[in-house]
This record gives sequence, C-alpha cells and structure tokens, in this order.
Amino acid sequence: MSRGLVAVVGRPNVGKSTLFNRLVGDRVAIVEDEPGTTRDRLYSPVEWRGREFTLIDTGGLDDEKGQVESAVRKQAQAAIDEADVVVFVVDAQTGILPVEHDVADRLRRSRKPVLLAANKTESWRAEAQAAEFYELGLGDLFSVSALQGTGTGDLLDAIVEKLPPPVEESPETGEARIAIIGRPNVGKSSFLNRLAGEERSVVTDIPGTTRDTVDTVIDRGGRNIRLVDTAGIRRRGRIDEGIEKFALLRTVKALERADVAILVTDGTQGVTAQDVHIAGYGLEAYIGLVLAVNKWDLVPHSAENTSAVEAEIAREFHFAPWLAHRFVSAKTGRNVEETLAEAVAVVDERKKRISTGDLHGLLVEAVAAHPPPPDRDGKEIRFHHVTQAKGPAPTFVFFVDRPAAVHFSYTRYLENRIRDRFGFHGTPLKIELRGARE
Repeated sequence: MSRGLVAVVGRPNVGKSTLFNRLVGDRVAIVEDEPGTTRDRLYSPVEWRGREFTLIDTGGLDDEKGQVESAVRKQAQAAIDEADVVVFVVDAQTGILPVEHDVADRLRRSRKPVLLAANKTESWRAEAQAAEFYELGLGDLFSVSALQGTGTGDLLDAIVEKLPPPVEESPETGEARIAIIGRPNVGKSSFLNRLAGEERSVVTDIPGTTRDTVDTVIDRGGRNIRLVDTAGIRRRGRIDEGIEKFALLRTVKALERADVAILVTDGTQGVTAQDVHIAGYGLEAYIGLVLAVNKWDLVPHSAENTSAVEAEIAREFHFAPWLAHRFVSAKTGRNVEETLAEAVAVVDERKKRISTGDLHGLLVEAVAAHPPPPDRDGKEIRFHHVTQAKGPAPTFVFFVDRPAAVHFSYTRYLENRIRDRFGFHGTPLKIELRGARE
C-alpha cells in the first residue's frame, strides 16, 4: 500500500523539526524499541484518523558558508519534486523573509497541494502577525505552535484531506521487487547496469510510479525480477552536502514498493554512518536487506583484511545480525549475480507461512526454557497463544497478559527462537504483543 509522502519544508530555525516531532507524537503507525539503532530520524510513518502517511523532516541545513537561501531553495525543490503534499513552515514571530517568497513561487508552480503553517503562535500578538503570510498566495493559513501543540490537529486533518487516495499495488505473482539503495557514488548505477546491461535479459523498461525513477524488469531463470531503481537519486556533478540528504526521499518511496533492498556500500571507504542510517530505513520499512560491499576489486586482498571488514560489518550492523553480505565488484561483475540471487532468496523467505500449531509448540518450549521476567510489581507474565498474521513482512502476534510489561529483550529472545527454528534469513520480523483477550 502506497501511503503518500508529506514533506515539511522551510528555512532554518522556523521550527520544522519541532513540528515534525509534534505531528509524529504518539501516533506513529509502527512503534518499535530497537536497541542500538541510533540515527537521525528524517522521516517517520504517521497515522491520523485511520490514514497512514510518511512525514519527512527537511531540517539539518548547515549554514557555514552563508548560503542559506540557496540551500533552502534546493531543499524545497527536492521536497516539492518527491512529495504528495508539502507543509511550508514559516515563523510568525519574525515575519516574511525574501527567500520565502521564492519558495512560495516554486510551490505554486509545482501545482502540488501546499499547506502553509505559521509556527510559534504561542501569543495572541504572534498569531495576529501571522496574517501577513497570506501575502504569499498559498491559500489557507494554519496558525500552530509546535511547542505547545495548538493547531496541529487541524493541520493533520488538512494533510489527510489533501493526500491522494491510497493505491493498493498488485504485483505479478512470483515477481520479486528489489530496490537498489545506498549513498551517492558507491556504484549503484554500475551495479544495476551490470545486472541489466551486458548480460541483458530485459523484458521491458516500465516507468515507475515514482517521479524520475524507472523500474527495470529482468528475467532470471524464468522469473521476473523488478529492480526498483534509486541510482538516479543524485544528479551528476557538484551538489551541496545538505541536499544529499534528500536522496532519502526517493529511497523511502522505493522501499515502500520493494520486498527486499540491496544496500550498496563502498568497500574502499568501509562502513559509514550514512550506510547504517540507510539500513535503518529498510529496517523500519520491514523489508529484507542484503549488503553488497562494492568496489572490492580496489581493496587489497588478504585473509586478514577480509576478516577485518567482516568484523566491521558485524559491529556496525549489530542490530541486524541476520543481514547477509557479499563482496562485489560492479566493474568486473564479481558476485553481482550471486547478490541478486541472495536477494531473491530473501523474497521467498518472507513468503513463508508457519502453522499455528508449530508456533504454539515453539512458544511452549521457549517459555519453559526461559520464562519471561515478572513485571515491576513482581507479578508473573503469561503468554497464551501465538500466530502468524498476514502481511508483506513476516508478522507474529503473541497474546500475553499485560503486553506493556514485557521487556524488549524478551521480545528479541522470542524473535531469535523463531529464527533458530524456521529461518527467515535476510529479513526483519515484526513482533506484535496483544492482550490475551484481544
């Protein structure tokens, strides 16, 4: 299901990130405690009045070179190009600045739905001053206080109203949808071209549902594989560092449409923080992941060096120990097809169904071997039942007394027992806890 993208744009210090956090609040569709996955949250799934959408924060611009206006324009344009709805945040206390006229012009020309949010209206004086923003010609004005939360409900109502109808995608039976993701300049395009180029077995190039991306459908052994391309997320040439964060916009859309993502990294640089960030986005989308350490032809070969890189992978991606990795060279073709085969195998792993009887037997054994610790009052916690729910990601629902009292470490223990017994390599598992009577 395509949820829709909502981008929060505006110049620095108008409260975009604060408003982002306020809108996300406790209404995040998927709330998971993932120990060890520390990263900057630039986007989050949100649910409001039964409708889910993805909210994207465009904050974090650096102003070291004094080119704020240029950076704001580029950030705003990137958000405009990708989002279904744009929330343009302005500061009611400082009034209109020239750069905001430029952004407003771009928003009007885009013909995208735009919601103008005048932030920092904690006082009646600031709320009265906010009226001057009607001058931007963007229609209705929403006076909000991200700090106090006032006016945000009306803004969320308007966002949901402006979103396009959700589209249920019906992929061809047996088709594997695989996204190619990663930082700029790690070799995503070369990797994709190696799969669809010299050893071409292309059925057709189909324009994707996402702006500026093209899905490439290839055939391997009689099976269709749809490569969801994110290789074009950065134009060639010099681009400011701040704008590179907007590569995530297309990545988020690609992840929504994929079963598995191949995360391409640069073997000559090691694992970077951004590599870990991008893996985290795949984890939050609950899609399978395969790591392709590219440019391995440029890395000095030795058993000691390979062991050091594998240790680094294990350390940096410790929150996903099920993540498979391969050392590849898009230039020479080394392990490229093998990586694709690994990704297709993960697609099939995600489709496995475990009988309720087998799951219940596992639950009985797991609890007997390691009972859940009691809650803070010393009361025993009892698990009653488990079943696999339908969904694109492997989802297991445990029925338990007082779900909120179950420590995340015990949930991780149950996940590991499922993996030990039934596999599910290369994909995150979604574990849900429900009350015994639900």
